[in-house]
Amino acid sequence: MLIQLIGVGKLKEKYLVQGIQEYAKRLTPYIKFQVIEVADEKAPDTLSDAEVSIVKEREGERILAHVKESAHVIALAIGGQLWSSEELAAELDRLGTYGTSHVVFVIGGSHGLSDQVLRRAQQKLSFGRMTLPHQLMRLVLTEQIYRAVKINRGEPYHK
Repeated sequence: MLIQLIGVGKLKEKYLVQGIQEYAKRLTPYIKFQVIEVADEKAPDTLSDAEVSIVKEREGERILAHVKESAHVIALAIGGQLWSSEELAAELDRLGTYGTSHVVFVIGGSHGLSDQVLRRAQQKLSFGRMTLPHQLMRLVLTEQIYRAVKINRGEPYHK
């Protein structure tokens, strides 16, 4: 199975990069895992609604340029489904067995995802109603993917 995580912006925080690298290394024996970073749109801190829409569309185009037609896309979105770790594991197992062996998780930038990316996604996933930095979500999602793989294999989770 190939799982890709596409995120907007380059991670600069060393602790986040190291955490993602650690879980990616742990995933190596089980699946192929890739993190793809697309450039964020440079914009001033204060934007009109129309300008925010333009930023999201440009970032969305960059995201979709990396998504293959055959991929199953799961977008992280506040209004998405709430899954437990076991439900995420079951969904990845289901997709690998009956759907596709290529799953793409998408995390938008600070303004979220474009409508075009949300329409391309077959599923939307939420980690709750709290707002978390999109950079931190990459680490949290990577850890949850690792946890899901361990659950599916019936192996103990190593902290």
